[in-house]
Amino acid sequence: MYKTYSLEIAGRTLNVIIGKVAAQANGAALMQYGDTTVLSTATASEKPRDGIDFFPLSVEYEEKLYAVGKIPGGFNKREGKASENAILTSRVIDRPMRPLFPKDYRNDVTLNNMVMSVDPECRPELVAMLGAAISTSISDIPFDGPCASTQVGMVDGEFIINPSQEQWKNGDLNLTVASTSEKVIMIEAGANEIPEDKMIEAIYMAHDVNQKIIEFINQIVAEVGKEKHEYTSCAIPEELFEEMKKIATPEEMEVAVFTDDKQTREENIRVIREKLEEAFAENEEWLGLIGEALYQYEKKTVRKMILKDHKRPDGREITQIRRLAAEVDLIPRVHGSAMFTRGQTQICNVCTLAPLSEAQKIDGLDENEVSKRYMHHYNFPGYSVGEAKVSRGPGRREIGHGALAEKALVPVLPSVEEFPYAIRTVSETFESNGSTSMASTCSSCMSLMAAGVPIKKMVAGISCGLVTGDTDDDFVLLTDIQGLEDFFGDMDFKVTGTEDGITAIQMDIKIHGLTRQIVEGAIARCREARMFIMDTCMKPAIAEPRKEVGPYAPKIVQIQIDPAKIGDVVGQRGKVINTIIERTGVKIDITDEGAVSVCGVDKKGMDEAVKMITTIASEFEEGQIYEGTVQSIKEFGAFIEFAPGKEGMVHISKVSKERINRIEDVLTLGDVVKVVCLGKDKMGRLNFSIKDVN
Repeated sequence: MYKTYSLEIAGRTLNVIIGKVAAQANGAALMQYGDTTVLSTATASEKPRDGIDFFPLSVEYEEKLYAVGKIPGGFNKREGKASENAILTSRVIDRPMRPLFPKDYRNDVTLNNMVMSVDPECRPELVAMLGAAISTSISDIPFDGPCASTQVGMVDGEFIINPSQEQWKNGDLNLTVASTSEKVIMIEAGANEIPEDKMIEAIYMAHDVNQKIIEFINQIVAEVGKEKHEYTSCAIPEELFEEMKKIATPEEMEVAVFTDDKQTREENIRVIREKLEEAFAENEEWLGLIGEALYQYEKKTVRKMILKDHKRPDGREITQIRRLAAEVDLIPRVHGSAMFTRGQTQICNVCTLAPLSEAQKIDGLDENEVSKRYMHHYNFPGYSVGEAKVSRGPGRREIGHGALAEKALVPVLPSVEEFPYAIRTVSETFESNGSTSMASTCSSCMSLMAAGVPIKKMVAGISCGLVTGDTDDDFVLLTDIQGLEDFFGDMDFKVTGTEDGITAIQMDIKIHGLTRQIVEGAIARCREARMFIMDTCMKPAIAEPRKEVGPYAPKIVQIQIDPAKIGDVVGQRGKVINTIIERTGVKIDITDEGAVSVCGVDKKGMDEAVKMITTIASEFEEGQIYEGTVQSIKEFGAFIEFAPGKEGMVHISKVSKERINRIEDVLTLGDVVKVVCLGKDKMGRLNFSIKDVN
């Protein structure tokens, strides 16, 4: 027997079906919200994985194209690697749930969410988030949940709970909030310059909705939830810590950790590790635990000094930002470049402009989104952290960081009508020691301005960290966290925005949620910091977008033609438009509405292409003057080509004002002549005159 549980959320019914499918998983829920259907399962291995010092959680979000009535493209005709949206959704599901598993749990856990049908009114990403929480909560896997997620949009200034795909795409806010029964545990947002106070209002509106969902999940768990299984704890023995403190005293550890140079700190820790390995050489059990034990010892030392003494590892004040530097035009010949440095974090961004035909094609579950005009890509090579490793392409982290910086800048980009380009920015991480995604946002903004992209406002980003004590009131917020404070702290709260409001938020935490006091404090701290970064660093490097694109960037001229003439410009099987492209070296885009974009780097070629297109699309009215090339000569007249695929005839009587016996006496093949249109004959053919040109 299976059971169905229902809850009304935002005017639609959420159905959770338990026990009908996937019975061999530790937990499974068939989720239906409207007509959107997602199968969420949670499975765990029976034993911990050997030789690891982390919790091996895998979260999958599978987009099945049959869900929207599509057959996948390509030769295989089946789903391939995960799309960017699937990867980002997996990360959003992972982030609130990971902290709720036991810290000493080492069993493999996989949360799988398979989208089986999509109702445009009910976003499948939200259904998968709820499904993952429910399937884990009812399973026998140790989990300190439940948690719940709600999305908030904004249309015409009004908040919308769990907006439709269309409202999500075209609104001014894309906010996802996950909560436990007490606190906010995850925030992800993209926004069109939403003021800080409105963002906080939206966050806690979602938090209130989450409380109703959590009550609903608790009812399900009470009826069908399994007893949590026992597991082998991988916690470090307390006796080991006590012995370590005798060999490397807390005072020694403080000296080793507290330096503003990452390499110096790592060398200090290496020396301590060697001392410990030498001391425990005869104890094989403890010897294998030294790496994790030393990490925790270092973590406790850093947290104690920050929380009790407000002393940061590099000696900064808790609100102080590291040394800043910015410059543009670092790389020659590219369309735009900028470098942003904050302490030991350094990003170089390069901007490339192209015609709109170069926009990214998207094959996903949102039927309305088929292309993306602005692309931000982020790379994180091993040398940026001093590691010798080969690049294997972007992983989930790189894709996530790139998407965050992209989201931060989309609200300030010019419209297609204002700037008819496809735009790609690439952030190359030269050096990393904390919050490279926020440095990417700053460098990308400057790179766009250097390339002549008329962005509406400057955007900057910064990350705020957190160290908490034993009570909700015992905490310290840290502006501009470095890597060590990220690793050992409780929060990485990233906020980007302009002077007028927030454009993106991404909040990761390692604890069981944040109080409202912490959320409001972090948002306020980030606003203060990004204003400082823009005023003291970015604006001195480049204060506004350049008035035109650079010499090596393609230029674009837009003209409008009668949509009925598009076929004439394109020609049979593209023959006409391809001839124009071959002759002039330009790229041409034509919309169904007749908007033509001519793109090239050579002005002469662009002018020639525009002239050809305008000529082809004209009505050839009587009295209009054209310039053309003699293509062929007959006894009765000459045929003049005015543009690829467009010819007209000049009768022998219309060649010269004097009487001539042979056209060859006046014209030769290839001559460029001016003619005046005489209209069309009974057969619809164009007739022209040379002698009547004024």
